Amino acid sequence: MVLTAAPQQAQTSTSQVTPPARQGENRVALKGLSWLAYQQILNALPQSRAARLTYDRVTLEITMPLEKHESSSRLIELFIRILVLELGGMKLKTMGSTTMNREDLQRGAEPDCAYYIQNQPKVAGKTVDFMQDPPPDLVVEVDITHTDIDKNTFYASMGIPEFWRFNGQELKIYVLQQASYVECDRSPTFPWMQKEYLYSFLEEAQQDEIAAEIKFRAFIKESLQS
Repeated sequence: MVLTAAPQQAQTSTSQVTPPARQGENRVALKGLSWLAYQQILNALPQSRAARLTYDRVTLEITMPLEKHESSSRLIELFIRILVLELGGMKLKTMGSTTMNREDLQRGAEPDCAYYIQNQPKVAGKTVDFMQDPPPDLVVEVDITHTDIDKNTFYASMGIPEFWRFNGQELKIYVLQQASYVECDRSPTFPWMQKEYLYSFLEEAQQDEIAAEIKFRAFIKESLQS
């Protein structure tokens, strides 16, 4: 009886220290779908919706963002807008989660955030045609839970020069080099920025978004002056 009790106690102890699963999105993956089937599903859904679609050849992933996901993506969007404004010398066209369809690649995406910065003059004042216009300069995805789509290969094939991925804790910055991504410590668009600035901003914004924005703007101005 002693030999039987020991593993039961060990199993109970192990289950007690298992960290809770992070929840940021609910996802459903549908496989074996043609481009036409993806288009039919996309067109049947209302434009104003919470669910986001990503189509990677025969796989369609439908993502329903939860609070952690939406909060992170909106705050990162604010963070980027502050950088563009305060650092100066840049233009911005925000695409949000606009559907980026590329039939030639059999891929379509609705990223959390997409921006034209370097190529903003080429698309300013017009509706972007992703088959003819340059791709966004920067795409941001928040993926807290597992995704069946290889996002790095996906966005590299679309020619996105810079790709940020945030998993709820860590930001990874990827730069396109010879048709594939290389991870970098600094953003080529915002070389002044350190990842720790984003982490601090996100942490402080959990308590007060307005105070966090004011503090970050003041920090940038003070840093540039010094």
